[in-house]
Amino acid sequence: MLAPGCYDALGARLIEEAGFPAVYMTGFGTSAGLLGRPDVGLVSMSEMVDNARRIVEAVDLPVIADADTGYGNPINVLRTVREYERAGVAALHIEDQVAPKKCGHMEGKHVVPVAEMVEKVRAAVDARASSDLLIIARTDARAVEGLDAAIERAARYREAGADVLFIEAPQSVDEIRAIAAAFPSVPLLFNYAEGGKTPPIEYALLAELGYAIVIFPIATLLAATKAMRAVLARIRADGSPINVLPELPRFAEFLEFIGLPEIRELEQRYNHSKREE
Repeated sequence: MLAPGCYDALGARLIEEAGFPAVYMTGFGTSAGLLGRPDVGLVSMSEMVDNARRIVEAVDLPVIADADTGYGNPINVLRTVREYERAGVAALHIEDQVAPKKCGHMEGKHVVPVAEMVEKVRAAVDARASSDLLIIARTDARAVEGLDAAIERAARYREAGADVLFIEAPQSVDEIRAIAAAFPSVPLLFNYAEGGKTPPIEYALLAELGYAIVIFPIATLLAATKAMRAVLARIRADGSPINVLPELPRFAEFLEFIGLPEIRELEQRYNHSKREE
């Protein structure tokens, strides 16, 4: 399953329009979009849940959400999972980094002891009201302890009840293969992390190796940044957007995309003066 990343409801609607089967709410993009700051643990649990809720409400697709470290110890994880589940997400992942965490493809990460993360996974599994909510256990140990240790950690997290395993930032195709070989019957998530430590790889190979979910967390964020820079540069140079208007979606087209016809129908349905006529 392919799940492009989004950081807001508009991005989620674009992913749905493009025909993808799922949406990924990226923590990296949420931090950039809400705060204009890097993914270094600055966004709170409530801010992440609020963003997840808006994205869930915008689309009919399942939403996979980043839940960072679970925002504390196992007791905090209980609340985190319940809040995300009430927001309507289909899956969430928690990671074994020391808080404040960092993006999985940044330097300077630290991981908690295995036993601590095992208890957090157990708490996440116990907290969910429905087994339909998938608990994805992520380990960032590859960058800290090496691949073998990351695989050992992931196995412990699976034993603790994780539905899906996510070994962050393998650094070669051989490592990607080794992860798949270590878990031949376990659903795995692959983080494409555009421009990160993991090399580009064809989807056909990931599917062949058995990766169940592939996320693309920041492609839309990077594309939006490039496009906005370009249009702003033109407006700054020309003094108006007149020369870029032909390249942009038409205003009426955009209103239709974000649901104005539906609002017009609702206005007619609940128009008191019309009913009295």
